[in-house]
Amino acid sequence: MSRIRHIRGSSLAAAGAVVTTATLLAAALAPAASADSGRPSRTTAIEHAASALTAHAAALGLTSAQHTTVRDVVVDKDGTQHVRYDRTYRQLPVLGGDFVVHLTPDGTYRGADRATRKGISLSSVTPELPGSKAAGLAVAALRAANPGETLKRVTARPRLVVDALHGTPKLAWRTDAVAQDSLGNPVARTVLTDARTGARIDAWDSVETVTGDGSSLYSGTVALETTQSGSSYQLKDPTRGNTYTGDAANKTDLCIFGICFSRAPATLFTDTDNHWGTGASGDRSSAAVDAQYGTNETWDYYKNVHGRTGIAGDGKGSYNRVHYGKNYNNAFWDDTCFCMTYGDGDGSTFGPLVALDVAGHEMSHGVTSKTAGLTYSGESGGLNEATSDIFGTMVEWYAGNASDPGDYLIGEEIVRPGFGKPALRFMDKPSKDGNSADCWSSSVGNLDVHYSSGVANHFAYLLSEGSGAKTVNGVAYDSPTCNGSTVAGIGHDKVGRIWYRALTVYMTSSTNYAGARTATLNAAKDLYGAGSAEYAAVAAAWSAVSVG
Repeated sequence: MSRIRHIRGSSLAAAGAVVTTATLLAAALAPAASADSGRPSRTTAIEHAASALTAHAAALGLTSAQHTTVRDVVVDKDGTQHVRYDRTYRQLPVLGGDFVVHLTPDGTYRGADRATRKGISLSSVTPELPGSKAAGLAVAALRAANPGETLKRVTARPRLVVDALHGTPKLAWRTDAVAQDSLGNPVARTVLTDARTGARIDAWDSVETVTGDGSSLYSGTVALETTQSGSSYQLKDPTRGNTYTGDAANKTDLCIFGICFSRAPATLFTDTDNHWGTGASGDRSSAAVDAQYGTNETWDYYKNVHGRTGIAGDGKGSYNRVHYGKNYNNAFWDDTCFCMTYGDGDGSTFGPLVALDVAGHEMSHGVTSKTAGLTYSGESGGLNEATSDIFGTMVEWYAGNASDPGDYLIGEEIVRPGFGKPALRFMDKPSKDGNSADCWSSSVGNLDVHYSSGVANHFAYLLSEGSGAKTVNGVAYDSPTCNGSTVAGIGHDKVGRIWYRALTVYMTSSTNYAGARTATLNAAKDLYGAGSAEYAAVAAAWSAVSVG
């Protein structure tokens, strides 16, 4: 069985540093307005706040064992002052010890906001757990957060702190573990460990993500979570499993029978201002924006709708390669690299194949591989392809992007006039592509999987929108039924939930169309009940495409 999943049929197949506190505060600590403006200066605000600390020490939980340092000062236009403090306890930083003092324009104490109101009083600040042990635990946590990676240059720095964020204040080790992944990109994790018992209190990624934006080919201007590396930015998203996008440099893989002797590169895209692409294909970053955005929306769809974090459900991100080959009219998912690959198209029949529904389609092949593992031939192969079409469509609806609104067309953004049709595939009436099956028959399994998928695509449309003529999001559809029935839809959101449960709970590698009917009925029963309208609609939609 091929491990590469194409969106097209076989006829066309051919060390950056962690952002520091000082960096993050550079803008916040810009000089305040001068006294000439009529507002208090920064220095004056700090003096007012210092007097307030003395007068209101008890209310702020301050004792002789504690000291404070100013972190930030804000002076409003009307002269109201806000001074933010960090605190230490017996010279140790206090996590959750920060607070903001609010003062009127004349410097009178108005109140304060505190991260925690718990009193701090420790019998000792001598740890029972050695720092070396805390460092080892943090390194283990870093490795666990990057499964399958061979980490290099691993270091860990433990520091004693007082943790006032997690219940009763306690002595803790805060350990920053940092390394480089196999591509040389930074990975980091901060682990908070009880300095007495060795129990983990908390842990979080500490390579800072930065929000940038990108001008895409198909989806307009989109937000992107990127990684700062020194003075530049990487198209790598720490919030979504370190998913990243690289340039394949118009090269191809050399693979025979699933064994790859060489691979096209995936050179990570970088940028100096965190504004990516121009929206035109002449800028190589524009296609990368689409690919990364599609990955983000697909990740979010599976996580927020189905509770699945990452393609394999393990929180690990995949990666994208754009600009693969020369005039390559295809896109594919490859299990062996756990990656998506996108061609640029030949320009006359296809443009770059990085549209949103294509990204959702390709990543969903990975989900299928990690769940039902539908064999990529016969009826199960058609269901495999249909699963990607269905979820690619669901991702498009989920994204709600005005530049590429949800529809039941596959690949409508990537086709060009030379292709001769307005989309690759049509879920309302799959046969409009000239090859796909609208209805099941005993010969469906003999078709190419991109065409036998039509039966399930037709089922999904009917279950979503119902039969007959209608216009949805500005697109006209007219979906027939194979048995002359009239079918009422239940909405695309419920269809996605039913198909996902069927795929992940009931389908197996050999599931055929009859088995898919049973699996989706079981899923509908689990989600909505055996006597529900949803259960009845699933049965009616399958019958409408001659299954069951």
